[in-house]
Amino acid sequence: MSRRILIGGGALVLVAVALAWIGWSGAINAPVALPTPAPAALPSPQYVGGAACASCHAAEHAAWRGSDHDLAMQPADEASVLGDFNDATFTYAGTTSTFSRSDGKFIVRTDGADGVLHDYIISYTFGVRPLQQYLVDFDDGRKQALSIAWDARAKEVGGQRWFHLYPNDNVKAGDWLHWTNYSQNWNFTCAECHSTDLKKRYDAATDTYDTTWAEIDVSCEACHGPGSNHVGWARREGDWRALDADKGFQVALNERVGVSWNVVPETGNAQRSTPRTTTREIDTCARCHGRAGRLTDEYVHGASPHDSHRLSRLDADLYHDDGQMRDEVYNWGSFVQSKMHAQGVTCSDCHDPHSLQLRAPGNAVCAQCHLPTRYDAPSHTNHVAGSAGAACAACHMPTTTYMVVDPRHDHSLRVPRPDLSVALGTPNACNSCHARESAQWAADAVAAWGGAPQPGYQQFARAFNAGAKGAPGATDALLAIINDPSQPALVRASAIDRLDGISSPGVLAAIARALADPDPLVVLAAVEKLAGADDETRHRYITAKLVAPVRSVRAAAARALAGSPERLLNEIDRAAFKKALDEYIAIQTYLADRPEGHTNLGNLYALRGDAAAAIAAYQRAIAIDPLFTAAFANLADIYRAGGDEANAEATLRRGIEHDPQAAALHYALGLALTRQKRSPESLTAFATAMELAPADARFAYVYAVALNSGGERERALKSMHDTWRQSPYDRDVLSALVFFSMQAADIDAAQTYAKQLLELEPHNAEYQKMAKQLGVGE
Repeated sequence: MSRRILIGGGALVLVAVALAWIGWSGAINAPVALPTPAPAALPSPQYVGGAACASCHAAEHAAWRGSDHDLAMQPADEASVLGDFNDATFTYAGTTSTFSRSDGKFIVRTDGADGVLHDYIISYTFGVRPLQQYLVDFDDGRKQALSIAWDARAKEVGGQRWFHLYPNDNVKAGDWLHWTNYSQNWNFTCAECHSTDLKKRYDAATDTYDTTWAEIDVSCEACHGPGSNHVGWARREGDWRALDADKGFQVALNERVGVSWNVVPETGNAQRSTPRTTTREIDTCARCHGRAGRLTDEYVHGASPHDSHRLSRLDADLYHDDGQMRDEVYNWGSFVQSKMHAQGVTCSDCHDPHSLQLRAPGNAVCAQCHLPTRYDAPSHTNHVAGSAGAACAACHMPTTTYMVVDPRHDHSLRVPRPDLSVALGTPNACNSCHARESAQWAADAVAAWGGAPQPGYQQFARAFNAGAKGAPGATDALLAIINDPSQPALVRASAIDRLDGISSPGVLAAIARALADPDPLVVLAAVEKLAGADDETRHRYITAKLVAPVRSVRAAAARALAGSPERLLNEIDRAAFKKALDEYIAIQTYLADRPEGHTNLGNLYALRGDAAAAIAAYQRAIAIDPLFTAAFANLADIYRAGGDEANAEATLRRGIEHDPQAAALHYALGLALTRQKRSPESLTAFATAMELAPADARFAYVYAVALNSGGERERALKSMHDTWRQSPYDRDVLSALVFFSMQAADIDAAQTYAKQLLELEPHNAEYQKMAKQLGVGE
């Protein structure tokens, strides 16, 4: 779950919290009919436990035993605990923790939330390889994951030791990353994907959890769904004949049944005997093997994961511009960009779904579909047979290490592109091994091998990079991706995210088409992009999504229409809006143990004119996390909107006391002081914001404007020049340079910057007028 902060003069901070998506085709302006409720499933399936499955599925159960799913979470005992609890010590950030045993219990003496050493009982182990974490129970129902973990690798490779998961951060009590803080909370952050049928059950009134599970680990029913109906069908009990069609399962994970992969001799690659037409298996894996936020406990096996989760897109903080993983994103987001996914490959084509092991070792797993005489050969790998560089995964699935000791393979299965490393700074597999060589060296080597990429496939890096920078031609490049149905849905959705507004020609038409896309990823991205449009545009295009097939698109649509656009809704649409808005509120209420949920509710109340409710929500967010910048900024903005500048300033200063490094709060304080005509103080605040976040062009721009307004034109011009060098396509920076240059009577410079603005947005009327006044283009 990301914590994005967007602060402008008088604008609310938008906190990105999980919402999910699916397509819906409907008339743009037509009244929306409410959906007819589906008949209830009979009988209601219940969880019966993996032991009930083992009696008939002994081989699958045996394969599962000892797997990472089986050992995902275990009670702490002699069999499960791998760490050294024989009075071992570990020192980090000035604190020495001790791991010991007492009366058959495993004890850690470490710093608590108050910074003082306490004894804590280890209740559960979490994971098993290559590291193991440990959970501690608290009286309020929380389970917290220790940040000191056990390196379960062999001693000869550096394992069998205690280590800290944030070795360079000097984490102490009070820090957001401290093990007692909510960022390390098991109930919300980890639990769902380590147990079966996890129900968070947070009570906001008492600030307590009563979290439950059907089974402590990831058992059969985590993937196959509650098994009571299947057991009844198998035993011919009750009304079993009514379940005959689906054997009592909510979801049939049978996409590979009767399917073969047949190698085409001309290409050396395999084709699926029948096209894959469903996504059941990948969707089942996605909710845990994708970077996702959970929206509700109401997960239904076989339903779209976007109904209960928000699966992250290719956000810049999660992925590199070419789609390679940057942060810990697991595998789904990488895999669905891949050509393998496009050709119909599913997770279990490569992995046994019960043991989780590869179906064949090393290159042999790839040889199932790729003729080894053609691909597992020096003529293809350009490396000596049997060497590390000749491994398929070394080039096509390079690793990034997370949690200090856990190398994860990138599942986008892409061709190494060191040429993009040279041009864009993205990583490449070649330099992962040849670390002493330059990216140019690697690019030259690949070019000499004739390794030109296939046209059109995984070719979005330059467009994404241009979009991030606001470079000339970025919009057209992104539109080409969005309008290309052969591109993966995740890529098209992420291209929508990177569009700079919807005012450019062709953008609104592309977004309108995206709203009718069959993939929920694309639809949600379109809804969220349109949320920044004017009221009439939002009403025209988003209203139909209030009854989209999944809750998260409905909720996103309601959020986008909340506030002033509500006045445009007719009676039928208002009923749909209310129902969808209730879903949005329910999602945020489910997130009530997080500051994001309360901040989003505060934003909603503010949009709808309920300042008192907004203030209460922001204050609750701050109480949960005094380091949550967005809540302070939005609370201050509510006070500002009500004319209470003193409270706005006090709120911002309180936030800065909690987090002096929060550049956004210093910036907002500068705006507050400017409104109070306290220019010297505001200039100091803007300067601090710029120093703390030198890459933020907005902060630098406002600082330079403040300097110029204060009569320091030379400093303002120099500051803008410095910012322009690192952000050459920033429109505000270029506009300021035009203005400052005109003030300095440097018409040549003003014309140069005006030309650059026109190159970026040739249809922008304001820029056209500016250029005309300067004689540009005449």
